[in-house]
Amino acid sequence: MYSKEQEIEFNKQSKEFIIHQKIDITSYDILKKCIQYHEWKYAVQNEPSISDFEYDQLFAILIAFEKKNPHLISSDSPSQRVSNDIVSEFHSVEHLTPMLSLENTYNIEDLKEFDKRIKKVIDLPEDEALDYLVEPKFDGGSLSIVYENDQLVRAATRGDGTKGEEMTANARTIKSLPLQAAFSKYGIVKAELRGEALIRKDHFRNANLKREAEGLPLLANPRNAATGVLRVKDPRETASRNLDIFIFQFSYAVDEQGVNQLAKFETQDQSIQALHDLGFKVSTVERKVNHGIDAVFHFIQQWAEKRDDYEFELDGMVIKVNELKIQERSGFTSHHPRWAVAFKFQAKQVTSTLLQVDFQVGKIGSITPVAKIEPVPLAGVTVSSISLHNEDFIVSKDIWYGDTVLVERAGDVIPYIVKSFPELRPSHAKRIVFPTECPVCNTTLIREEDESAWRCPNYECSAQVTQRLIHHVSKDAMDIDGLGSSLVERFVELGMIQNIADIYQLDYEKIATLDGMGEKSANKLRNAIDKAKQNPIHRVLHSLSIHHLGKKVSKLIAEHLDHVMDLQQWPLEKFIDIKDVGPVVGKNIIAFLLIKKT
Repeated sequence: MYSKEQEIEFNKQSKEFIIHQKIDITSYDILKKCIQYHEWKYAVQNEPSISDFEYDQLFAILIAFEKKNPHLISSDSPSQRVSNDIVSEFHSVEHLTPMLSLENTYNIEDLKEFDKRIKKVIDLPEDEALDYLVEPKFDGGSLSIVYENDQLVRAATRGDGTKGEEMTANARTIKSLPLQAAFSKYGIVKAELRGEALIRKDHFRNANLKREAEGLPLLANPRNAATGVLRVKDPRETASRNLDIFIFQFSYAVDEQGVNQLAKFETQDQSIQALHDLGFKVSTVERKVNHGIDAVFHFIQQWAEKRDDYEFELDGMVIKVNELKIQERSGFTSHHPRWAVAFKFQAKQVTSTLLQVDFQVGKIGSITPVAKIEPVPLAGVTVSSISLHNEDFIVSKDIWYGDTVLVERAGDVIPYIVKSFPELRPSHAKRIVFPTECPVCNTTLIREEDESAWRCPNYECSAQVTQRLIHHVSKDAMDIDGLGSSLVERFVELGMIQNIADIYQLDYEKIATLDGMGEKSANKLRNAIDKAKQNPIHRVLHSLSIHHLGKKVSKLIAEHLDHVMDLQQWPLEKFIDIKDVGPVVGKNIIAFLLIKKT
């Protein structure tokens, strides 16, 4: 998309903007193009040429200029990716071309039958080999994207294939989706593309770590995390999920007279390469033109073996006749194109029996039901425990003791119960009854109106105390190297730690005498704890396990503090005055400080 000379120039101009920290009307468009270039390098090429901090500086310069000159803001400005407007409802829109499904295949025999049918339709001898483009079948949410006059104007879900729900505002937040693309250089005035919105595995894990730290229900799997956030009404929430989008089909392209422009391309591979050249994220090393169906199957087998190491979830590969004229001759059924087929990888699902449910108490008192199932091998591990998240999850899935359940584990993601099988339910099966009292301290549980979790309100509950200590020393909080959960639990059992303060007053001579420790381990632990004492205030705040006080809000509050104890003098209004903090967090912090005073 960019020549080497352009890349050098954009990087040079970016440095100039960062040094001078300002722009004028003549350099406004240049700054926009610089930011668009860096978004492409980061989101499409995965090769950022500047740091996140430098990118943030460029963006801040842009925002400052646009605030002073709102009349200059155009729809292709990077600042317009994330709208502040809340969508009241999603409207149904008609696709320019139908979004059909794909026929599924599962083995070499199915693929050979597909190959044979294509040759029969186009009158090609069976012993002649066709060229097939093979690319990943991403496991995310399909989108139809429309561009007019080089500008992104609409995005919609697949829906029923003819119509889908418009979610343009949410799609614009995806940085790998260009807000403008030079279709006009191909003579194209209006174009429709097909893409798959998805979330990278590491982003999914990070999102769940953050939700766990904030006491929120965990996301089930990357696919649900991507498709679910596409349908939220606040685009800012979609932006926070770091979605990606791969474009896999150039489905419609016309000039000013409405004449089809896809005829300019001879093959499927050429059309995808054109989209890549326009700045879209497409499959590159994962995409290959294979000569003959046997070569197709060999390529699929290679990807089946390395799918777990790939950064996105794949549930198969898609095979398309590469020559577009043969696609046209092959045509469509009412359900799927005859010239394409999906090869589905072996499902990472298995059935097991739910034996019992343990109700565990978390650091803020949230009660998490954990299913104990008959141990089963699944995607390289043996699964015996699975989180059931909360009472609503159990009810919605209609899960009973003794049920046969379908368990899924995509990639290296946590196991998840997809469904129960009521039709297989044994006569002795019983409903799962959520406790009304804490399973550890017997305190009556509470459930806030806007929350899905039942919680134990007893701050001194021994299970909560231990979990808070474990969180305090964790990598996300105070990051005390060598003081893991098992050692914390051991110190608690020995009476060496009863609260956070005890961690910083440990008896290292006694620790050196413990089995498996020794003087070297004790000194290493002392050094790690001494190092933790120098941590910034925001880490201390996050380490306290205050409900709704996550890492982001901790940093916002810490900017206004010289010492953590200064919070004792803060009224609720001071918390509310900080943008993105709000009254709920403020009340929780004040309540926490009142507990510590008593």
